[in-house]
Amino acid sequence: MKSIVESFKEQDFLARISTGKATVKFGPKKVVFRQGEPADSIFFIEKGKVKLGVVSDRGKEAVVGILGPGDFVGEGCLAGQPLRMSTAVAMTESTVVRIGKAAMTQALHEDLSFSEIFLAYVLMRNIRIQEDLVDQLFNSSEKRLARVLLMLAHYGTGGQPDLVIEKISQETLAEMIGTTRSRVSYFMNKFRKLGFIKYNGVLEVRSSLLTVVLND
Repeated sequence: MKSIVESFKEQDFLARISTGKATVKFGPKKVVFRQGEPADSIFFIEKGKVKLGVVSDRGKEAVVGILGPGDFVGEGCLAGQPLRMSTAVAMTESTVVRIGKAAMTQALHEDLSFSEIFLAYVLMRNIRIQEDLVDQLFNSSEKRLARVLLMLAHYGTGGQPDLVIEKISQETLAEMIGTTRSRVSYFMNKFRKLGFIKYNGVLEVRSSLLTVVLND
């Protein structure tokens, strides 16, 4: 079964949007958009990784997702969201296509095949958000970390896992699973000793890490 990302590539939907779009390149740590800004466009990631983070009224920060090639970000504007609910920051050299709300809405109305694929994408994102919530509520920090690593390696998404995860800090992982950096360091060392992961500049994730998630 083809992944949603593969379907987007095959559809080449960007070529069908003649106006209201622009390709933008972002270096590491550059902001794509900020929490509280007007939500007037949607972004499609062609290259790189983008981190989504939120800040509470009390100043507490949390990472709510890491997106890569083939992902959309900022799609809330299509549902009438007036302001950005999160901040998107490039983690690596990234290329994204900014599509105005009007242009994206027109493409969805006029292209049935693209509309169906986009709906499937949004539903999959919604399912993943629900899974993340359940994960935070009921699972241990160790299980949450294992799940995040498998997710970042694209394990179980229909294609071959990437196996290698580049340029993600333990601080970011700690923010994603709601724990401290020292706990992440402890579990990472444990996973390495058990042969579930290997890291030396880059991080290699083995499918055997799944046993941590499945183990009760």
